[in-house]
Amino acid sequence: MFKTLYEWFWWDRIWLPVNLTWADLEDREGWVYAKASHLYVTVPYALTFLLIRYIFERWIATPLAASAGIRQGALLKAADNPILEHYYTTQCRNPPQVDIDGLSKKSSLSVRQVERWFRRRRIQDRPGVLKKFREASWRFVFYLSAFIGGIVALYDKTWFYDTQEVWRDFPKQSMLESQYWYYILEMSFYGSLLFSVAFDVKRKDFKEQIIHHLATLVLLSFSWCVNYIRIGTLVMLVHDASDIFLESAKLFNYAKWENTCKTLFVLFAMVFMVTRLIIFPFWLIHCTWVYPVQHYPAFFGYYFFNVMLVVLLCLHIFWAYLILCMIRKFMFGTVMTYVAREVTLSDWKDTPGKQGRQSGKDHVEV
Repeated sequence: MFKTLYEWFWWDRIWLPVNLTWADLEDREGWVYAKASHLYVTVPYALTFLLIRYIFERWIATPLAASAGIRQGALLKAADNPILEHYYTTQCRNPPQVDIDGLSKKSSLSVRQVERWFRRRRIQDRPGVLKKFREASWRFVFYLSAFIGGIVALYDKTWFYDTQEVWRDFPKQSMLESQYWYYILEMSFYGSLLFSVAFDVKRKDFKEQIIHHLATLVLLSFSWCVNYIRIGTLVMLVHDASDIFLESAKLFNYAKWENTCKTLFVLFAMVFMVTRLIIFPFWLIHCTWVYPVQHYPAFFGYYFFNVMLVVLLCLHIFWAYLILCMIRKFMFGTVMTYVAREVTLSDWKDTPGKQGRQSGKDHVEV
């Protein structure tokens, strides 16, 4: 039965165009093709990434944070209370008033003491600024390195400038060594993110991030197996471009360099919109949707790959909405703060009995 399922899963007609078989992708006469067995190496590499990350965060990111004035603050811990702790870990972190009243009776504490305990317990679970800084530092270093490596690997390739070249002579396109390492390292990194998801900082888009990591790994694995490597490298490069500015904006935010942070975030938003909402759908998805059927009839793998790209595009649209909301918030908030201060000063000037005192202070800046 297992053999039957295995043969059905790797059936040529599912993953390859008509008149092509896996035998056509066997190494011969100096031509080297990607194989599914190569992907096993990403597991130990992902674990290696976790080790490198630990060393980086401990010996590089932590001293860097200290030089920026970021240190692990001492938090006031919630007092040991088995009853409240059991409820907190098994049922709810923010109990309703009815449960608070019941817990008050069980623990022999007042309602106010129970509410204070849960507040302190939630604060205790929040990741500190130092942890966020170290995590953002690691991601910034990887995305920057990956983007530079991708440019080096692709700048002299014809398909980097003309997406129609992606499908020239497909699938008989020999894999290059630069493509091999670009793929393996990117997949290992995303694998390490999945391994560390339980320990990393959990944000509001936690579920979307998990979907994104899984969709990325599935896309990369599929494109590797069916030799969609050229388009795969372009997709990776487009995704890494904006993440550099996002992680750097986080770093300056944690260091409280507010103006630098806002500038980098605006740059991130601009790069994100261009790469993920313009280049990604109108160049890359167009490349995978329109050009392949000019060379061979559509097949299951063709639809599968494009559906996964659309899933990523939907996530991009969701994140673009959040990004625009954040930009609107800090830009509109800055304007409103300025207007409020102007109105307050104007009201103060117009208050009877204060005009005389204000007349000598008109030079005060708002």
